[in-house]
Amino acid sequence: MNISIKTIPHKDHRYPTVGDWWYNKDGSIEIRISKMDNWRYECLVAVHELVEILICKHCKVTQKKVDKFDIMFEKEREQGLHTDTEEPGDDPDAPYKFQHGIATGVERILAVMLGVCWRAYEQKIYSLP
Repeated sequence: MNISIKTIPHKDHRYPTVGDWWYNKDGSIEIRISKMDNWRYECLVAVHELVEILICKHCKVTQKKVDKFDIMFEKEREQGLHTDTEEPGDDPDAPYKFQHGIATGVERILAVMLGVCWRAYEQKIYSLP
């Protein structure tokens, strides 16, 4: 299994997000996370995305379903239907709600181990341009 995790400028994501994942044609996994000024924050997002994609793969939640939902959610956000702090994966209709929740739990545990204040971390994510 090949997995590539890279930081990119926040504006260069496929759609408005801080972390993204997809499969390449050869089955390898790509994970892209927003570049931040704190390596621990970047690692937290990366681990969240990795856990999420692995559990989605195991549970047969396809990239197509996740992408379709996330893109629709972000369009709805532009229409004022969601706040800036709402996570698509927390939405009751998200096809990957369970997987996202587990990934967030792992992310929170890692945050404690890395000495990251969750509130400061969230504020940084929400302040990305």
